[in-house]
Amino acid sequence: MRAFNAFLRKINLLTAVVFYPVLLHAQGPDAKAPVPPTALRPDIKVEHFMTVGPEAVRLIQHPTTGGLYYTTFTGDVFRVKLNGQPPMAEKVFSAADHGITRLQGAAFLNNTLFLAGNISVNDNKGTKGRMVRYDLASGEKPELTVVFNTVEYGTNKTTFDHGWNALEISPDQKYIYVNTGARTDHGEVQDNGGVYPNARDNALTAKIFRFPVDAKNLELPNDEAQLKANGYIYAEGIRNAYDMAFDGDGRLFAVSNSGDYDHPEDMFWVQKGHHYGFPWVMGGIDNPQQNPDWQPDPEKDPFLSKFAHAWLMRYFRNDPEFPKKPAGVKFTGPVLNVGPDANEYRDLKTGIVMDGDTTGVPVGTFNAHSSPLALFFDTQNVLADELKGDGFVIRYSGPRRNSTAINPLKKQGRDLLHLDLTYNKTTDNYSVKTTRLVDGFTEPTDALLVGNTVYVIEYGGKGGNLWKITLPADPKAAKKQRKKSK
Repeated sequence: MRAFNAFLRKINLLTAVVFYPVLLHAQGPDAKAPVPPTALRPDIKVEHFMTVGPEAVRLIQHPTTGGLYYTTFTGDVFRVKLNGQPPMAEKVFSAADHGITRLQGAAFLNNTLFLAGNISVNDNKGTKGRMVRYDLASGEKPELTVVFNTVEYGTNKTTFDHGWNALEISPDQKYIYVNTGARTDHGEVQDNGGVYPNARDNALTAKIFRFPVDAKNLELPNDEAQLKANGYIYAEGIRNAYDMAFDGDGRLFAVSNSGDYDHPEDMFWVQKGHHYGFPWVMGGIDNPQQNPDWQPDPEKDPFLSKFAHAWLMRYFRNDPEFPKKPAGVKFTGPVLNVGPDANEYRDLKTGIVMDGDTTGVPVGTFNAHSSPLALFFDTQNVLADELKGDGFVIRYSGPRRNSTAINPLKKQGRDLLHLDLTYNKTTDNYSVKTTRLVDGFTEPTDALLVGNTVYVIEYGGKGGNLWKITLPADPKAAKKQRKKSK
């Protein structure tokens, strides 16, 4: 989790870049192939597709051409060229073109490319959220339109300022959804050395927004009442929904990262107007910072590691001014994980790490510090029966290869999970059966399902990899897909 948050706070330095495409990051035939992840079922195939440049964050597909694109944290947009071997990546946009120096969101709607992220202001002490779109059918130099800029608000010196990131287009193609993560670990004051006094989270953070796809030149104020009156705030109280996806029935789900306390990591069924509890609740467990008499102490509180960054920096502290829960608001809980995987949790009474498979206790939703990313669904029902129509997610964090140190809350991770969701009418929410399919990625940040193929991209500080995972397909759907592609 801390490693993932670290790349979200890198300072981006713009360099002069010419507009014409630049070919980069080919995996040549003589290059030494990296060690592949391991398929955990005999009917799953794992192949190395290509190497990619450093700090890759998003992987998307152009719905008209079928081409693959990926984006980097520092603002580059690459198109993957497949008309040759090996595949090549050509740079088509940079931060100098679109103005987003911390790029974390990307999505296509037909020939339109949406990008979202943050820009630095006030000598890097402040930030603004920004979304733009490119009409890629508008000629040799695609036309750029600003969707929105926010007013300035305080960034901070921590690894916990998550910014504007995940993008998702509604099934009816009328709206674009964007997540804006928290600027704190758990709702504490982060004033950036006093420049933004008493600043916690605000109207522009820890929420999911929704805009018409044709919106342009909006300025978003740091005013929750006004944002709600304009219909822009869709849901709130989510710490950092770094990925969102619609299932085949048009329901929106999101996966969220929790902080440095041992809260589980959430998956939510996201509904309009709902509040999901942050900063008062994460993973179905209360945040103790809200208690006026709380005195954090790792020696007495097993949920608080003495090695946690937020503890070492004293972001956990007695905080009698912590905001009160909003009156009259009912929090919506997370999807409950019934295992068999990703359901380790720390027992509230004993502090001992338990496995939900043994205790029968459902977890809300994934084990702490696993950083779930890259949520997607088989919306076309092309996969084999036991996977058909279901969801999938990757976990960024987990044990490193050949490591002898085992964190009981992270015995597994860096993997691809199958999510078999079941609706519970009594709770009006979902539970999920979670099963590992592929293990052994290195810093995976995004994934894309194309037919029965999953492409998984890795962040890579100096360069990562793009993996091709072939899942078992429904024979009839596969036959239909082959005919369609001819």
